Amino acid sequence: MATTRTSGRHAGLERDDVVEAALRLVDEGGAEALTMRRLAGELGVATTTIYWHVGSRDDVVDAVIRRHSERLGEQAPSGDTPRHRVMSVARHLWDGAISHQGITRLAELHGGASVLNKHLEVAMARELTAAGVIGEDARDALRAILICVGGFLVLALRDERAITPERSRTAVWSEVDDPEVDPSTRQALTTQVYLPALFERTVQAVVDTYVPEG
Repeated sequence: MATTRTSGRHAGLERDDVVEAALRLVDEGGAEALTMRRLAGELGVATTTIYWHVGSRDDVVDAVIRRHSERLGEQAPSGDTPRHRVMSVARHLWDGAISHQGITRLAELHGGASVLNKHLEVAMARELTAAGVIGEDARDALRAILICVGGFLVLALRDERAITPERSRTAVWSEVDDPEVDPSTRQALTTQVYLPALFERTVQAVVDTYVPEG
């Protein structure tokens, strides 16, 4: 007599429930918080139930990254000009990474950064097309903007606790005594910069370089 495969199922639990619970774990506890045991505990099921509904941990990670990517892509570009609209997508990339650092880190650890940014990159490509920037010009524009945003995110998301006082920028530049560098410049370089403002100024300059004013 044939048997029906039911082992591992949990009444009322859906794949989406597992993915959403995994997203919450990463958002609240960081990339390291996503373990199959902890996820099972969050859902009140056995780990075999997760394997049944989603698959291995790698499958769960992939599902989390793809789900978050879709949500990032739901943010509509804003602005009255092509430059403003492309810049708004760049801000979505920045804001998404800053607001969901755990998922950003998870994607980096598993080589999923391109998957995570997919929908926002497509949104940016659409805006570039609408601005008349296509083909290799669009490729270069999109990559330049992404590299610029990524560089700022490296600084914004780095662990400052790993930098000892004697290796800080303030300490290093306080030791510089080069007569060919203006004293006011040396002094300024011992101080911190407000990263979000510098991000706006720098990324806007990159956008202005590649996107025609319209």
